[in-house]
Amino acid sequence: MSRAFNRFLPRFALVAVAAGSLAGCGVNTIPTAEENAKAKWAEVQNQYQRRADLVPNLVATVKGYAKQEQDTLVKVTEARAKATSVQITAADLTDPAKVAAYQNAQGQLSQGLGRLMANVEAYPDLKSNENFLALQSQLEGTENRIAVARRDYNDAVQSYNTTIRTFPAVIGAKVIYGAKPMVPFQATTPGADTAPKVNFN
Repeated sequence: MSRAFNRFLPRFALVAVAAGSLAGCGVNTIPTAEENAKAKWAEVQNQYQRRADLVPNLVATVKGYAKQEQDTLVKVTEARAKATSVQITAADLTDPAKVAAYQNAQGQLSQGLGRLMANVEAYPDLKSNENFLALQSQLEGTENRIAVARRDYNDAVQSYNTTIRTFPAVIGAKVIYGAKPMVPFQATTPGADTAPKVNFN
């Protein structure tokens, strides 16, 4: 019994040291941080999709009142189509060009909505229309949710990027996972970091 135990003890110690070394190299920390960042990105996309779903209703409501704003309505519709056609997967979050293309498309839609909201100031009947007021409120709430989702994503990316660049996790990041830094969300279009104006006071 004692011999078997003596033979087992060195093996157990070796396994314990190896497990401790791997844990210290970020074997669990890195995928946890990566999955958290991916989940936060999914919420960013969810909120952008919510906004894209509201745009056709907004355009239809405005069309009935703002006949002179057809050019702006067309541009908003085109920007929405482009924003929904540019897709990015969680695997693309380490590719700055793909992230920038997605951000640019969303920024163009933000700008179009901002112009549309500014232009409808001239339509008092529209501004008092219940459907328009409801859409205005939903868009305002969506823009707030987008801002929160982007902030949460950037926080998760910062945590992940810090993890894969600091010792001892950097060893596991390079050797085991081949981890690359994720790209934080940045406003690439002038004014894209500002929510469309929806205040009609």
